[in-house]
Amino acid sequence: MKPNAICLTLCCIASLAIAHAQNAEPPRFSFDVGGGFTKPVGHLENRTDTGWNVRGGAGINFAPWVGVMGQFMYTEAGLSSGFLQSLNQPSGNFRLWGFSIDPIVHLNPRGHVDFYLIGGPGIYRRTVEFTQPTIATVTAFDPFFGYFFPVNVPANQVIGSFSTTKFGMNGGGGLSFRLGNGNAKLFAEARYIKMYTKGTSTSVLPVTFGLRW
Repeated sequence: MKPNAICLTLCCIASLAIAHAQNAEPPRFSFDVGGGFTKPVGHLENRTDTGWNVRGGAGINFAPWVGVMGQFMYTEAGLSSGFLQSLNQPSGNFRLWGFSIDPIVHLNPRGHVDFYLIGGPGIYRRTVEFTQPTIATVTAFDPFFGYFFPVNVPANQVIGSFSTTKFGMNGGGGLSFRLGNGNAKLFAEARYIKMYTKGTSTSVLPVTFGLRW
């Protein structure tokens, strides 16, 4: 076979493979898991440090470009030193978790790279805890001598805890990158979450990296 014919054959095979990947139909059901960092926004900006987040979800695609996801998210951060000093508290943390129903719109669902928009309503629970260092006694086991004995270890004692559950909204977008010719995709996403707490709203901006399939 001549070199030109070989090149033409290889190009045709490559074109067919790319076309097959580009035209791959998204799955009927979708799942995702991920984690990342969370930036405080608005009234929280000077009250908490940058925290971390995890999330997971499942949903259904009504068409290649549109679907809906049911998602759970959890984020946690320490209270900022300036905020703690203003309240004369030694330490503390902030936690937020919730469930949401999020419509999702894909701009390039059959491509290797897809930009999407996502967001919707949810129920969120916020907890703020103030803690102080303490010493806790736990029981340890020595396998060599075969006996149990008490050990003092550093711990945090909760001296105040305040929780509330409210309605909220979230919205954002992300990029996903298809892995090979299957339906698995890596994604990077930023989302704004606003919980309608009494007085002032609670807002965070989680940036999440994960896997969708």
